[in-house]
Amino acid sequence: MKRGIKKSILIGVDTLAIVFSSLLSYIFLSPYIDPSQFFLYMSVGLCIISYLAFASYFKIFSKINRYVSIKEIINIFACVSLSFLVVTVISSLTLMAVSFRFILLTYIFSLSVIASSRIIWRILNELNYHSEKKLQTQRQIKTLVVGAGEGGSIFLRNTQKNTTDLKIVGVVDKDPTKLNTYLHGVPVIGLVTDIPEIVNEYGIKQITIAIPSLQPQEYEEILDICNAISVKVNLMPSVEDVLNGKLSVSRFREIDVVDLLGREEVQLDMEQISKKLTGKTVLVSGAGGSIGSEICRQVARFAPKRMILLGHGENSIYHIHQEMTKSYQQTIEMIPVIADIQDRQRIFDVMKEYQPAQVYHAAAHKHVPMMEYNPIEALKNNVYGTKNMAEASKEANVESFVMISTDKAVNPPNVMGATKRIAEMIVTGLNEEGKTKFAAVRFGNVLGSRGSVVPLFKEQIKSGGPLTVTDFRMTRYFMTIPEASRLVLQAGALAKGGEIFILDMGEPVKILDLAKKVIKLSGFKEDEIEVVETGIRPGEKLYEELLVDGEQTNKKVHDKIFVGEVSNYSENSITTELNNLNRENDDLLKERLINLANRNEIY
Repeated sequence: MKRGIKKSILIGVDTLAIVFSSLLSYIFLSPYIDPSQFFLYMSVGLCIISYLAFASYFKIFSKINRYVSIKEIINIFACVSLSFLVVTVISSLTLMAVSFRFILLTYIFSLSVIASSRIIWRILNELNYHSEKKLQTQRQIKTLVVGAGEGGSIFLRNTQKNTTDLKIVGVVDKDPTKLNTYLHGVPVIGLVTDIPEIVNEYGIKQITIAIPSLQPQEYEEILDICNAISVKVNLMPSVEDVLNGKLSVSRFREIDVVDLLGREEVQLDMEQISKKLTGKTVLVSGAGGSIGSEICRQVARFAPKRMILLGHGENSIYHIHQEMTKSYQQTIEMIPVIADIQDRQRIFDVMKEYQPAQVYHAAAHKHVPMMEYNPIEALKNNVYGTKNMAEASKEANVESFVMISTDKAVNPPNVMGATKRIAEMIVTGLNEEGKTKFAAVRFGNVLGSRGSVVPLFKEQIKSGGPLTVTDFRMTRYFMTIPEASRLVLQAGALAKGGEIFILDMGEPVKILDLAKKVIKLSGFKEDEIEVVETGIRPGEKLYEELLVDGEQTNKKVHDKIFVGEVSNYSENSITTELNNLNRENDDLLKERLINLANRNEIY
């Protein structure tokens, strides 16, 4: 209800209270006195006018009456008393027949009725509040918290401070010495291994993990337990959300493949990157793609002056432009550019117009089997498109050009990898002279990107399975999109020109093991969803590598970045080789591209 309406209702209630009290006094005193009608009307009118005036002064009608306190009752007492004092004084000065008994009784009734109306209103609100609270408690989700350490402490303390849709039943921990203790009044009722019995005994509907330092194998153990008893398991919201009181179930995070792979958070040299980006114009090609869009988000954190979001797909550029504009419209100029990197003149015109200081080239065709069917498109986009971007950057005197490469460029047996390797040769070869520093960053598969195996597995699980793995022996390197994007920025800041940076991908992961992890994350046991072997597809390798022969190096320029020993190839020699390619025969083109990419020397 609007405040103006509430105020009008209060004025009406108090006015009626005074009229009702006057009428009640008259009825009660009529056997003993016979005051004139003029006196009655005059005293009631004066009382109402003076009361409303004093009530306005004391802000009686501005109070939130569900929280009425002793102070508000005292203010009401003052208003009623002063108003009847005014009636008494004026009546004494102007009227001959004054009934002080009538004034006194009306005063007592008015004070009682007005004060009682506020008290009754508060009581009704309290009853309603407790009724809603009880109903809310019944609707709350019975939750068991895993972790009686610092994370659990922060989580529980803040759930108690804020209204949530959780009912914390108890805590379990892996440390037996914490049993039968209390954490912020919540009992530690068992060990992690006791979860099935506790869920059954207390009717638990949700298990929330509140141990930020939990190891991947420990996540899997909890998942195995929870999947066996069909109870939902999730992670507490971020510490920032917890401390801000944002504790609704919608903010809880599901356990992800990343948690099971144990990827560590990347620590960046913020000052070094800031020098390259802050206050500068930055261009990102392929800005609408998985990697390109995340690079845009990471770059924006360093407050560039202007960002050029370049891409061929109108829809994807529209979405990333909308997202970035919404987040940074007050601080960064966001310019969407629809352009095909194969259009050489268009790319040169864009570079000339916007004069970027930093260029991150993420645009590419990346799907291995698709490029096996379409080698000419891989050549045009990945090789000539990169050549256009790099040469346009050089002519525009861009400070730094960073190409996003892939581990599939190492000893490539397929068209996609071959074209990315040739693109590396072009980029590093352009570094011979001029202002622009050229570098390439090479890393493996990114979890969650378009075409990634994880979304495919999830879709197959939704359909009831089976999950398809081309070969049970197949392994791949994985990292998250944000992790890869941050390291790209770090590598760009480290570039002196001509390097190929190799990101530390950790240990390779068997695709079969990854499939089993996704099954667990989806709430199933391994034997409930079948995994089948379908055979290696055209151009696929069993094992990926990160270094070409001759690139081996132990030179580490960052905690998670190596620099490969690279042979620079002259631009003219590579161009000559490309001009000799047969573009009319797909099979011959594939063979020549792979041979060119795998040659150690080009003359």
